[in-house]
Amino acid sequence: MKRTFLRIILLILLGLTFYTIFQFSNEDATASSSRSSIVMRKIIDIFPYTRNLSEKTKEKIVEKSQPIIRKLAHFSIYMVVGILIMAFISTYRLLLWKKLVISIGVGVLYAISDEYHQSFVPGRSAELRDVIIDTSGVIMGILIVLVIISVYKALGEKYKTMRSVENG
Repeated sequence: MKRTFLRIILLILLGLTFYTIFQFSNEDATASSSRSSIVMRKIIDIFPYTRNLSEKTKEKIVEKSQPIIRKLAHFSIYMVVGILIMAFISTYRLLLWKKLVISIGVGVLYAISDEYHQSFVPGRSAELRDVIIDTSGVIMGILIVLVIISVYKALGEKYKTMRSVENG
């Protein structure tokens, strides 16, 4: 029952993440660029070192950092995809290589479909580089889940050993 509930929650979160990606990809080039600029401007205004710079300098930083912010956004949201897919797949009893193939496969297929979708949005294009960045994010998310599972199992084994020594 707990496993079924967890699966449902993970699928809902994955669906919401896919929906969010779709909505971002549906923005035309102007709206997407504006969103990136707003994010960078907020970052600049938070840090004391950059907060007091001239407006002209801040604008240059925003302009130059746009590609980095956009690629980090790709990587980050697809890292969430990787986490959610691998967490979901890990609720099933499958060999590790099957979990990896399914998780990476779903992530790559969604990244490709997302880029294809962008090719129909004004001012946007489909780029192989973005699919590679997205896939890297998925793989990082998968690795995070694998580390968490490993730590959880190790702590569980340590707890079992301690309990058997106490009872033994």
